[in-house]
Amino acid sequence: MLSVSLRAARVSPESQVPPEDPIDDKPMPLLDHLIELRTRLLWSLVAFAVAFVVSYHFAGQIYVFLAEPLVKVMHARGQQATMVYTALYEQFLTQIKVALFTAGFVSFPIVAIQIWLFVAPGLYRSEKRVLLPFLVATPVLFLAGAALAYYVVFPMAWRFFLSFQTTGNTGGVQITLMAKVSEYLALVMKLIFAFGVAFELPVVITLLAKVGIVNSAALRKFRRFAYVGMFGLAAFITPPDAISMMSLAVPLVLLYEVSIVSARLVEPKEV
Repeated sequence: MLSVSLRAARVSPESQVPPEDPIDDKPMPLLDHLIELRTRLLWSLVAFAVAFVVSYHFAGQIYVFLAEPLVKVMHARGQQATMVYTALYEQFLTQIKVALFTAGFVSFPIVAIQIWLFVAPGLYRSEKRVLLPFLVATPVLFLAGAALAYYVVFPMAWRFFLSFQTTGNTGGVQITLMAKVSEYLALVMKLIFAFGVAFELPVVITLLAKVGIVNSAALRKFRRFAYVGMFGLAAFITPPDAISMMSLAVPLVLLYEVSIVSARLVEPKEV
């Protein structure tokens, strides 16, 4: 029967595995590998489905939490916090999106564990030591970026945009915000996701340095171009105001500097 190993494409029969760097992988029939993959996918889908059902039950409360920065700013301005929807199905679809968004957050650790359980048997002990810190850092950095967006960027950005309302006391037309629930959710999800992904910069650069694609010297050499690119990316992602742009661009610059240090620590040493 055909047997395969997760190491088959990387280790030749003549190669010797160092005794201090063992591997747990054993030759298995291809069908067994596919069954194992199916099992991991099923567990991931079950985790996401359960998280979705629970999230949908609390979708209203979750939306209130996402809208809280806007509500606080409006109350501080003495306004009634009101949001509207203009289609019969809009609120229902919004709750579905909230549940999907939340389920992705909640189920990610379980999905990551399932991926790790499938891949880990084919890794050397040294490779496991290298990858585990990245697996831990990825959700932590994503949450840090999302928290920055929610607690810092949202209040400042919403305060800036609400400043363009007019009361009409001078005889002009009264201009006031009537936020749509779906549009607000789309903006919030976009910013949270964008900030979370942007904060993965150290993980990506460090991994690239570990495999020798980039090095700390090149990162320092192209630092100025990287800064320009980060400010451009921040201007593209964030709402069209300088406060939001700077709130993303400055952390990205700091994370880039952290990436240079981490790259120098893990990059292959020249012989």
